Amino acid sequence: MASLLDVLSGQKTETPPIWFMRQAGRHLPEYLEVRSSAKNFIDFCFSPEKAAKVTLQPVQRYDMDAAILFADILLIPIGLGREVKFIKGTGPVLNPIDVDGIKALTIDGAADRVSSVFETVSRVKSELPKDKALIGFSGGPWTVATYMIEGKGSPNKEIAKRFAYENPQAMADLLEALVVSSADYLIGQAKAGADVLKIFESWAEGLSPHMFERLVLNPTRDIISRIRDAGIDVPIIGFPRGAGLNAIRYAHETGISAIATGTQMPLDDFRCAIPENMPVQGNLDPLALRIGGDVLRKAVDRVLEDGKNGPHIFNLGHGVTPDVKIDNVQAVVNHIRGKEANYV
Repeated sequence: MASLLDVLSGQKTETPPIWFMRQAGRHLPEYLEVRSSAKNFIDFCFSPEKAAKVTLQPVQRYDMDAAILFADILLIPIGLGREVKFIKGTGPVLNPIDVDGIKALTIDGAADRVSSVFETVSRVKSELPKDKALIGFSGGPWTVATYMIEGKGSPNKEIAKRFAYENPQAMADLLEALVVSSADYLIGQAKAGADVLKIFESWAEGLSPHMFERLVLNPTRDIISRIRDAGIDVPIIGFPRGAGLNAIRYAHETGISAIATGTQMPLDDFRCAIPENMPVQGNLDPLALRIGGDVLRKAVDRVLEDGKNGPHIFNLGHGVTPDVKIDNVQAVVNHIRGKEANYV
């Protein structure tokens, strides 16, 4: 069975490696047990023993081909000196940043202030089976900036987009702070043992080509340049979620090793537009995973068919939700590997 790293090197395989975004999370009772022992979500992320334990759980339960670091894309704002809270039923809440707040960011040493994550990586790496890959990650600069500017998630990111139009220099300064701190953070993860890095640009949707270049392409390219300049040569997966045709430039111009796609992207057609032999990750509809049964079985087959003509990592178009049935996750893994799959 080919490993994740084989595919990321450009190998086309009969059976794709598999892991799921948000595979460590609230659909697992063992996760909930560990989570209940933490004071709050931020404390959970900064506890290497607890975070390492839940990072390993999906590999232990499902035999996934990769573990992904248990952390959050909003740890970097904490490193930059901003307060982040996670409120049950609401999600992340930040004090919205303004121009003066951007000037006051504590960029130097930002990654060091969240360096307990590096210990989590080291712990996981020491316990992970040798045939499994460990994925480290950060949020994309634009995505993290939207939370910092708006103070929470929002449907269309209009406040952040307006800020970018009306305050171009302040926006550039904020993105630069995020580029520097995110690159240092990813470099630290790689040095601690991450085999692969991933950049989650979760809010890449709805940007004009010009704004996409300014807010996503250029900052991502700068992060990857900094990582490579530091001597880190591990593969880097980029995920410009919902970027549409902008994802083509992302694939060609950022320096990523592989590209992850949302549910809406036809994988085989996409291959024709991106660099030859670039691995593609995706893109089962998370709703199908929730529904299960024949709906899920057919959806898995369609993704396998759509991804078969090049290096493919099987994953979701987004992430596992708390209401997903454990049996269905296991059925998908078994199905892909040619074993008996009991969908419910």
